[in-house]
Amino acid sequence: MATKIEVVSTETIKPSSPTPPHLRNFNFCLLDQLAPSFYVPVVLFYLAPDQKAAPDSALVSGNLKTSLAQALSLFYPLGGRVKGNAGIDCNDEGALYMEAKARFELSKVLSNPDIDQLQQFLPFSPSRVSTNIDEQVIVGVQANFFDCGGMGIGICISHKIADGASVSAFLNAWSEIANNGVDGEASLITPFLKASELFQPKDINYQMPSGVISREKLSTKRFCFNGESLARLRAGFGGANPTRVEAVTALIWKSALAAARKRPEWKEKYPPSSAVIHAVNIRSRIRPQPLPETTLGNLVQAVVAPLMEPNKGDELQDFAGILRNSIRAIDSEYLSALQGENGLAKACENLMTTRKLAASSAIELYRFSSWARFPFYEADFGWGRPAWVCTIAPIKNLIILMGTRCGDGIEAWITLAEHDMIEFEHNDELLQFVSPNPIMRRATR
Repeated sequence: MATKIEVVSTETIKPSSPTPPHLRNFNFCLLDQLAPSFYVPVVLFYLAPDQKAAPDSALVSGNLKTSLAQALSLFYPLGGRVKGNAGIDCNDEGALYMEAKARFELSKVLSNPDIDQLQQFLPFSPSRVSTNIDEQVIVGVQANFFDCGGMGIGICISHKIADGASVSAFLNAWSEIANNGVDGEASLITPFLKASELFQPKDINYQMPSGVISREKLSTKRFCFNGESLARLRAGFGGANPTRVEAVTALIWKSALAAARKRPEWKEKYPPSSAVIHAVNIRSRIRPQPLPETTLGNLVQAVVAPLMEPNKGDELQDFAGILRNSIRAIDSEYLSALQGENGLAKACENLMTTRKLAASSAIELYRFSSWARFPFYEADFGWGRPAWVCTIAPIKNLIILMGTRCGDGIEAWITLAEHDMIEFEHNDELLQFVSPNPIMRRATR
């Protein structure tokens, strides 16, 4: 996929209406304070709305900017600036908006997805961190216009205030406004902005655990499970009846560990132990009243599955069982403790475990995050549903599970050390269930 993208304009989009003075200071919740300072990236690709004529890019861009301004008024913290680790100054400084011309056709992206070139559809690198965090935009958008009339909307939202569910909620609100306007729409998505009342912030200064940023040469690849292969995979667990995410996580974990154990240094010593950290969306788990999926913030907990020691259970059922038991620990009792006065200590238990695991050279630590249930494919700006939605997160041993357009599959975005990926993508058991980086089927709007 040889591509050329030219940025033709850059501007700031401010909220359409000013934030009231009493809402100027937005407090992070405790879980936001513990979140990293990089960005959550997503790119949505759309077919041309009319195959016979490319849309007027000026009209399309104008509508995108107007509706973005209105969406920023609804999600008003996103139009402000982060102030340290306390919260956001909702000063209406606005979002970065870039317009770019893709001098090729969208079909080149869909027929031959090149993971390494997808970042050019984003306004900036997700790992971008300014020396002065107070000056960083919270939202950056790049509208990419293809020669064929197709579109690519790339967005980055600061992880300090948004997890995957938050990004999905904002995209669906923005697209709803672009498609139908803000007046008289009962279905308009509005955010819940009071997470800090449940998970009260503390006076803390958190640093990302060591080991997240790697200097090794990495490889990111996409592996797709369709509905039929997922059914076969789950059937292989017998009576365990794992969820789709549990089954996929178990298979990837087992296959990645098998690849790591083929490194020369492990052959000379001993095979490594391994552990998994899985991000769990806690919105629906909170009692007595679950939080809406439109809750803005990092409403996730990273569960740490116990160590998988060498030669102590190498069957898929073993990997899935360890994961399921760990996720079940995020229950109402755990979440009540997280909301209590000792919430920081509770939250730090898993963080400290993660630090220790990441610092050990004898342990392979894999991080999973499932976005499979988030409605990214419902974001219709007036051109129909996306033909493809993807993310870019080149962090070692990070696996993001995305949904598919048809709704019954899972795309696994996997980043491993390059030497591990070579072994991983040739794993016979894995290849029984996945298609590595398949082309996109022709989508209809």
